[in-house]
Amino acid sequence: MTAATHSTLFPRVPDSADAVLDGLDPEQREVALALSGPVCVLAGAGTGKTRAITHRIAYGVRAGILQPTTVLAVTFTNRAAGEMRGRLRQLGATGVQARTFHSAALRQLQYFWPKAVGGELPRLVERKVQLVSEAAARCGIRLDRNELRDTTSEIEWAKVTQTVPADYPAAVAKTQRDAPRDPAELSQIYAMYEQLKRDRSVIDFEDVLLLTVGILQDRHDIAEHVRRQYQHFVVDEYQDVSPLQQRLLDLWLGDRDDLCVVGDAGQTIYSFTGATPDHLLNFRARHPNATVVKLVRDYRSTPQVVQLANGLLSQARGKAAEHRLELVSQRDKGPEPVYTEYTDEPAEAEGTARRIRDLIAAGVPAGEIAVLYRVNSQSEVYEQALADAGVPYQLRGAERFFDRPEVREAGVALRGAARAGGNDSLLDGADDLPSEVRAVLSTKGWTSKPPAGSGAVRDRWESLAALVRLAEDFEQARPGATLSDLVAELDERAAAQHAPTVQGVTLASLHSAKGLEWDAAFVVGLAEGMMPIAYAKTDEQVEEERRLLYVGVTRARFHLSLSWAVSRSPGGRAGRRPTRFLNGLRPGSSAAGPWAGTGGGGGIDRGTGTGAGRSADGSGRDARARRRGPVRCRVCGRTLTEAGEMKLMRCEDCPSDMDEALFGRLRAWRAERAKEISQPAFCVFTDKTLMAIAEAVPADETELVVIPGVGNRKLARFGADVLAICAGQTLDPTSGDGDGDV
Repeated sequence: MTAATHSTLFPRVPDSADAVLDGLDPEQREVALALSGPVCVLAGAGTGKTRAITHRIAYGVRAGILQPTTVLAVTFTNRAAGEMRGRLRQLGATGVQARTFHSAALRQLQYFWPKAVGGELPRLVERKVQLVSEAAARCGIRLDRNELRDTTSEIEWAKVTQTVPADYPAAVAKTQRDAPRDPAELSQIYAMYEQLKRDRSVIDFEDVLLLTVGILQDRHDIAEHVRRQYQHFVVDEYQDVSPLQQRLLDLWLGDRDDLCVVGDAGQTIYSFTGATPDHLLNFRARHPNATVVKLVRDYRSTPQVVQLANGLLSQARGKAAEHRLELVSQRDKGPEPVYTEYTDEPAEAEGTARRIRDLIAAGVPAGEIAVLYRVNSQSEVYEQALADAGVPYQLRGAERFFDRPEVREAGVALRGAARAGGNDSLLDGADDLPSEVRAVLSTKGWTSKPPAGSGAVRDRWESLAALVRLAEDFEQARPGATLSDLVAELDERAAAQHAPTVQGVTLASLHSAKGLEWDAAFVVGLAEGMMPIAYAKTDEQVEEERRLLYVGVTRARFHLSLSWAVSRSPGGRAGRRPTRFLNGLRPGSSAAGPWAGTGGGGGIDRGTGTGAGRSADGSGRDARARRRGPVRCRVCGRTLTEAGEMKLMRCEDCPSDMDEALFGRLRAWRAERAKEISQPAFCVFTDKTLMAIAEAVPADETELVVIPGVGNRKLARFGADVLAICAGQTLDPTSGDGDGDV
């Protein structure tokens, strides 16, 4: 027995309540018949959860057990709510309310406000950015467009987690959240924002939930009114409920338990917005008598895709992993997932485009193919490769690369610098095309070191970094190319990709692909540092990255391709490694990868940091001699085998947090010392050791001596100078002793 994946446009309405149950599998049927008391449906990807809960509601209504006007079904997007209403109508269950949390709360707030507060409901500000900007200005804080967007998102997170302005810094510290700027400043902006709203009698989207909760808490008569109206509740995607939404749901319910929740902890990928799977995972504890039904029959994907999906979660750690679902495919066998390693990112994009073109030639519609990546800045190289291959495409959840504001601004700046030529002082000291581009884009937000965390600032940096990489690749392909040549190349690329949007291959981030499915999915860029993303630092963050990959894999019905590149650009060092999440799953890999058993949660060894390897007394003596076992990258956790990487304590291609100015000062000092002692510069310190010092910025001898390439002998000889430079001091040029012994 199978559940239909696709229904006809106008299906026949079942002629009886029992007919509503036709076609349901045994577990789905059990959900449909569980019409009283608390019910928890744990539904894996592709198992027909929406089918199960809509048939449950429809059966209850058609059998006369549920009155349609007393049922409230809530979900998280207007699209999902609309789909639910459509399915209920097709099943003959009209009159049921299917809404998002916000639309249900807003309807109640509008109805009860005159009675609870008096007068008209304050105006709803749909876009709060302008108000946040004014709040920041009143606090004397200037925010650019991207910082403004991040600050707005941070205020939204604080409100859905019920965090007041004064408590925001403590909440950030407790959750180890990467705040887009200083938490004290954000707290100040947040407080001023709330004050401005009060002064102008306006409310925002989050206030709709907060005010509804407040009225239901304070006015028991209104709460009872709502509870008489709605007596049966269904919550879809329950793993994405925020603390504020759960509070509202509790108030709707009162002391009753006619609640059906549906979710999958293995698809929790929105914790950065305040979502938490805890309510789903703790449902049985809160409702000891609950009926729990597991949907594991996967009607979407082939056994080969399902096997990989199960394998991904089998290696997971943490509480969510304890409740993972083992899917069982109900489809015929299909092709094995294809794992492809490419020499560089452009080769990966070109290879992906060729395979897509072959699939289309074999009869797979372009609209049934998707390319899924971790961050939106990855889209450009795939846009270009598909355009070059003559394959139509469309972007989901992001602007086209050359339409992004920061890319347009960068183009204007580069064009202006190209016209000015040697008359632009910004280009003074830039001796090649990439350095010219870096100099220009540094005025637009590009830095040699990526910003911490995710969000709009990181997205902007990634877009600008993509232009820097393009300049590096362009110069390598065309030695001697000028800034004008690069601008012309950018214009040609932009013009080629500004064609009207057509129904074609979908390019989407993994987050925006949630809830969708295709016949063929290409999950790309699966190298350490991108999957998991480099700024996933805690075990919980790494595990969410694993779940994000799981979501990507389970989007594929039949064809699944997973790929990565061992270097960023053509001719680059092949130092990248495929994601740890595929260890033991892809052919030729070991189940006990370099991260296995190295810690809780995601099993990742984060390295030792600047004060690593000290002896028991804190002196640092014999620290390296006492270090046992493999040396691991302090960014991605990969075992390091090359001497240069071991000195840096990171992979060559992993993000560097090196202080560039400090590195320059150390090199200048080294040149002088090498001259004094009549030795080659590397005899003082190698470049790799200087880079390691500039990354660690040691504060004392115990932190300096443990850096590979230093040691006790060079510490005694050069340590004082190095520490002085690291401290920002200016050295006496006559301080060298002239001794040639190194």
